[in-house]
Formats: sequence, C-alpha cells, structure tokens
Amino acid sequence: MITGEIKSQVDKVWNTFWTGGISNPIEIIEQVTYLLFLKRLDEAQTRAEKQALRTKVPARNLPFPPGNDALGRPWSDLRWKSFQNDSKDVMFKLFTDRMFVFLREVLPTQSNGEESSYAKHLEGARFTIPTANVLGTVVDIITNMDMSGKDTKGDLYEYMLSKLSTAGTNGQFRTPRHIIDLMVRMQAPQPMEEICDPASGTCGFLVQASEYLRSNNKTLLIDPETRNFYNNQQFHGFDFDNTMLRIGAMNLLQHGVENPEVTYRDSLANLHETEDEKYSLILANPPFAGSLDYDNVAKDLLSIVKTKKTELLFLALFLRLLKPGGRAAVIVPDGVLFGSTKAHKELRKLIVDGHRLDAVVKLPSGVFKPYAGVSTAILFFTKTNAGGTENVWFYDVKSDGFSLDDKRTPLGSDDLTDVYNRWMTRSTTELTRARTDQSFTVPRSEIEANDYDLSLNRYKEIEYDEVDHKSPEEILGALDDLEASILAGMAELRELLK
Repeated sequence: MITGEIKSQVDKVWNTFWTGGISNPIEIIEQVTYLLFLKRLDEAQTRAEKQALRTKVPARNLPFPPGNDALGRPWSDLRWKSFQNDSKDVMFKLFTDRMFVFLREVLPTQSNGEESSYAKHLEGARFTIPTANVLGTVVDIITNMDMSGKDTKGDLYEYMLSKLSTAGTNGQFRTPRHIIDLMVRMQAPQPMEEICDPASGTCGFLVQASEYLRSNNKTLLIDPETRNFYNNQQFHGFDFDNTMLRIGAMNLLQHGVENPEVTYRDSLANLHETEDEKYSLILANPPFAGSLDYDNVAKDLLSIVKTKKTELLFLALFLRLLKPGGRAAVIVPDGVLFGSTKAHKELRKLIVDGHRLDAVVKLPSGVFKPYAGVSTAILFFTKTNAGGTENVWFYDVKSDGFSLDDKRTPLGSDDLTDVYNRWMTRSTTELTRARTDQSFTVPRSEIEANDYDLSLNRYKEIEYDEVDHKSPEEILGALDDLEASILAGMAELRELLK
C-alpha cells in the first residue's frame, strides 16, 4: 500500500505543475513518467555497474554509454544521480538541449530488456515543463521519495493515474480499479496464458492481471519458464494514442513487468492475420465512440458483423483474437444487450449460439462518473466455435461501494464480493435462484425466444407486496368524520372570539 507520505509528495508534484501552468492531467502524468523513467534508467545502470564489479565481466548495453557525445559532453551528465545535484537553471538547460534528444534518438539504440518496451515509444516524447523552478522542485520531490518497497512504485503510479478526472476523447475514460479487479478475479488469469487488451489506454487491466498472477502463483517469478513468459510474452496492449502507449508501458514497468508488448495499433482499422486466435484472455473496456466509416474498418471484422458501431466491432475483434477456449471479460454499453438493429441481433446470436456466453453483470449507471453517466454491463464469454451456451448467469449490481454521483464517495459496503462469491457457485447454487433475486440464470432457449435480448430486466421478475386497502366507503366515512371535527373546532373558535 502506498503511504500517506508518498501520497502527500505526489500531491505536491501535482500542485507544482498546476501552479507552474500545466493543468492537463495527461500532460502532467506524461512529464512525470519521463522523470520516473530516467530515475529507473539510472538505477538499472547502477545495478549493472555493481554486478560488473562483482563478476569482473564488463556491463553491456548500458542506457548511458561511457564517454562523450559528439560535442564532447559526458553521457553521465544525463544520469539522475548527476543532474539531481545541478542548479535548477543548469538542469533545465540540460533537459531542453540534450535530454530528450537522448531519449528519442540514442536510448532506443542502447537499451534492451526492461527498458526497451518503454524506449520504443519515445519517438514523439516532448519536454513541456515550463520553468527551471518547476523542474527542479519536481526532481527534488521524486529524489526524496522512498520507493524501496516492492510494490511502492506501482502503487505510486496508480495513485497518480487516479487523478485523471476528465473524460478522454473518442469516448475514452479510465475504468475504476475495483471494477477491473472484479473482472480479473472472475476470469482468473493463469501462468503461460497470453493476455490482451486491444484498447489498453493506461494498461489498467494488464496491470491488475499481472498483480493477480503474482499474488496467486508463488513460484511464478521463481520458475525460469514462467518468469520469462511473464516478463516478455504474457501481456499485450494496443492503442493508437502515443501518449497513452508511453503511460501504459511505464505503468506495467513500474508494476514489475519488464518487457510488455504495448504496441501502436488502431485495433478496428488494421487487419489481424498475425493476431488471429492468439490470446487466451481478453480484458477490455473499449471506447464507445459511436460510428465509423466502413472504409476505416478492417475487412476481417466486417466479415463477422457488418456495422459501423464501434462497440459491436470491438466484440467482433475479441472473437477474432481469442483462441478456441479463450475467455473474455469486456465492458459494453447497455445498447449492445438489447439493440434492435440487424447487426446487434446477429452479434448477440453469434456469441450465444456460436460460442458460450457465461454471464451478464449489470453495472449501475454512476460507475463511470465523473467521466460519464452511461449505463454499462460486463459480458463474460468463452470462444468455442461450437456453441455451448446452456444457462446465462445474470447479476444486478446495485452498489459498487461508492455513491453514484459525481463525488463518488466511499460507502463502506458493496455488491462486488457477492458477485464473485455467487459467480463461483453459478453451476450449482445459482441455478436454483428465483428470478426475483439479485442474481439468477436464464436458459439459452428462453434467450433465443426473446430475440437474443440480453438485458437483465427482460428476465428479472419483480415481487409486489400485497397491500390491504380500505374500501372507498370507509375512506369517504373517515373524510366525513374529519370534516365534522374541523367544523366543530371552528365553531368553538368563533365562540371564543365573541
């Protein structure tokens, strides 16, 4: 857990940027990301140098090369341990003249291993810290942060990302951590499974999957095979926003994944031959951006469902990327569940009849506030290519543990633990629950009979309490008595006023 002291230091960094004229939270996070990465590079080089001294084997592929640049200036000037002691003005000149040229042009040719996954996204990196004073203050704060704890760096980065309080463009917004955690626990990622988020953003789903794997597999990072797979092949994220790619890659690095595949890609536009049936698990909250032109949509997706709706195209994409037996937990807008267009119905029918729809978890409409008030649900399905849906499990989440207004105040209780517990007994206890309960199952035949409508309210039964009303005669009699009482009281008042 991140300490109150580090939270206070992050808040101080945030306030320094705001008072310095940078108010865009994405820009703040991007600039801090560069600084954290530079500190990480220096730490990695220090470890390599110490190992070289112990083993008497020269260190190779150091981020900061020995010697000088073309102008005779030492590369060592760019190391954190060097510039942190410079004056603010000298440090600012170093960053404006040399640091970002090094990051964009030199580092990608020098680094390998844990640095390469981030270094490859630095082509468009820009230094936008406005003044020497802001830079010096932020460097001082980061230098004094105690990040020696195993999970502190990851928790620090998550806390910083939690400050994203404005919606992104094209329908993008950050998924709450506790919703991601529920989805990951319900799908239970396993070692040696390739996991993908085709709309990865800050890589929150991949980070949470990595944390789940570490917590539930004690030998994961001890066994050479599973450790190598975890660090280099297990996590795949796609996005077409270079800033998000840098932030997402750093998020995974800070959480201990050395070389994740975080790649630039427009998931709906690019063809997917090399990715077909590659992944065991997809976790995603794709953007709901409305409609796209057919010319901008990959033809292999249109062969599954002919539509311009991004939410339907992403579902088609997930089916294409999953290997047989692969699982998905994805957030969709409510319209996917009951939309009446041909494309909506065909895609629901494909998931129910052609594969196995496992569950529909209805979320309250305030879950994504203050970003948006859109009503959503989580779909859980398994790719089979041969059907297999027998009973679909529904759960109506009333509370996610926070108020459903823009303030999102913690409430102290939620339904999410109950969702998970009932999910684990969905093939036994849940089969007998009444439709009036918060969760229940519906047979595939009934869903088919309802035109593949997957909205929870289509199947939920509401119990009405029987109320024993008085007859009209009794009510009128009571009104007569009341009126007589009022008239008598008024008569008494008149007598007193005489």
